[in-house]
Amino acid sequence: MTWRAALHRALWSSVVMTLLGGCSSLPFFSHKDDAATTTTTREPEVALYEFDVDTPRAALRTLLLTYLDVARFQKAPKSDAIAGAELDRLAAAAPAQARALLETEGYFDADVRIVQTPRGSAEGSLPRLTMTVVPGPQVTVKSVTIESTAPLATRTPTREEPWSDRLEELRRTWALKPGQPFRQPAWDGAKNAALGALRADGYPTASWQATHAKVDATAGTAALEVTVEGGPLFRLGPIRVEGVNRYDVDAVKRLATFFNGEPYSEKLLLDYRDRLVKIGLFEGATVELDASGPPEAAPVVVKVKELSQYQATFGIGYSANTGPRVSVEHYDRKVFGLPWISHSTLTYGPDLKSIGTELTSYPRENMWRNLAAANIEELHAAGETRDSWSTRIGRSLDTTRFERLYYLEAAHAKVSSAPLVDSADAFSGNYNWLRRDLDSILSPTEGTAVSLQGGLGYGHGTETRSDLVGELQSRGPFVRAYTNLHWYRPFGGWYANARVEAGEVFVHDRIGVPDTILFRAGGDNSVRGYGYRTLGPTVNGAVVAGRVLATGSVEVEHALTDRLPALLGALFVDAGNAADQWIDFRPAFGYGAGLHYRSPVGPLRLDVAYGQNVHQFRLHVSVGVTF
Repeated sequence: MTWRAALHRALWSSVVMTLLGGCSSLPFFSHKDDAATTTTTREPEVALYEFDVDTPRAALRTLLLTYLDVARFQKAPKSDAIAGAELDRLAAAAPAQARALLETEGYFDADVRIVQTPRGSAEGSLPRLTMTVVPGPQVTVKSVTIESTAPLATRTPTREEPWSDRLEELRRTWALKPGQPFRQPAWDGAKNAALGALRADGYPTASWQATHAKVDATAGTAALEVTVEGGPLFRLGPIRVEGVNRYDVDAVKRLATFFNGEPYSEKLLLDYRDRLVKIGLFEGATVELDASGPPEAAPVVVKVKELSQYQATFGIGYSANTGPRVSVEHYDRKVFGLPWISHSTLTYGPDLKSIGTELTSYPRENMWRNLAAANIEELHAAGETRDSWSTRIGRSLDTTRFERLYYLEAAHAKVSSAPLVDSADAFSGNYNWLRRDLDSILSPTEGTAVSLQGGLGYGHGTETRSDLVGELQSRGPFVRAYTNLHWYRPFGGWYANARVEAGEVFVHDRIGVPDTILFRAGGDNSVRGYGYRTLGPTVNGAVVAGRVLATGSVEVEHALTDRLPALLGALFVDAGNAADQWIDFRPAFGYGAGLHYRSPVGPLRLDVAYGQNVHQFRLHVSVGVTF
């Protein structure tokens, strides 16, 4: 029998004996008295000696108390008490261990001494070890040399990455710069980051051919030298799709923005993955380069997990703007067997009742998608009722950074209150454009997002007022313009964000345009401290929609505890209003504080705001970010 066979048999015997021993401890294999006699209690740990580190740098003291053996073995059960000789051994080994740890932080000339005080005469006194550390100067980086065993290919600059020389870019972005402290974690991190950047930019098999850190402890400097071996430049080849059984494989391939022979870029594949997830057909997706293939045409492997064709979701919710509600959402991801997705919604509540559906095609050859939508809504807010409907048909393009949408729309809205009934219809052509430069779409902390909307249409409206006899009618063309800017920046443990929105409907008479096309302010994503749609011009004592709008918000957030950094406190100031013309515009101010939580689905916000014009506090609850 070979030694491997003997070892294999011994391992199996041990497993069988362990299982049999475990079975014997089960209730139906043992008596109650036997179980009681086999119960053991864990012997408590006691302090065996005292140990402390005396050094002027608190961070180094924490490092040594955490990782030195002499610090970790201070407590043990009495039966495992360390004898005098063992304690002497730990004390003797401690200085060398400490110097090795200090070198990882850049201290190569540290003076480390340890003094052992024997047990005192007083009862209960323990031996004491005291380590004294004079760290000396911390080594700093003197120079950095980055070379390559072979020339790296020149790349085509882009707006996001405006550089062409890969080796020069590695030198420019090297993390451990001259003049910075030389620490082992920083040294390792710089090497990993540089190699990862090169692997993500055309050279997935790149490796370090040599890395050297030449430390001069006397001078307190370190000269860093690294040489990268890039290997071959990989170019993208054919797309291989796995996991598509129910939907259209061609729709997956159409979302790729690269072509055969294009140099490999990790960013290209990550953007491709994001588009696959956003298409609405897949629960998840991965896009990877098959580096085992030929570098001149490496296959791109796409693996997706399909969503079911039909999906219904039932919900119960509450909004500070529209109150409680129940809702139903339904998806059909292959309508009548055709490459279209339908998304239908039904919402029912005391203040909001709506039903709508949207049909969206799978991506076409140029990634544009056709769409058609219809919606009917009844809204109670600001002491009035708005009955509206709309239909639209158009096309959309949604990428990682940009969204584009153009459509034709027919809309109707009737607003009824005690002093006023306003009804209007409109037909318009519209174009929406959105650009996002954010670190996260769901919970952004840095970057900007800009939205622009424009429309040209023709409207017809009627108005009935309690102080007039008969109806007022008007009709004519209009132009609508709207913009929204979001800005995010972190600073010193705080997070700041600001929002500005403005809009105007250029029309000879306000009544000829539906309420859904005009503007009002107030509510969660407008001016907090005021009710939803309660800010705007007044006609005969009733708030109506205006032709001009401007609102803004400034907010700062800070984590409430280090243990839960996703929970933040917030302070904010909002301002804005809607009016019939800019000369009549008077901003309303709201101030407040909030509790925010960065969840996987976006920020959950609970805000309390004071409306300066209404002299009262208002609670606002919202989920997610609206661009």
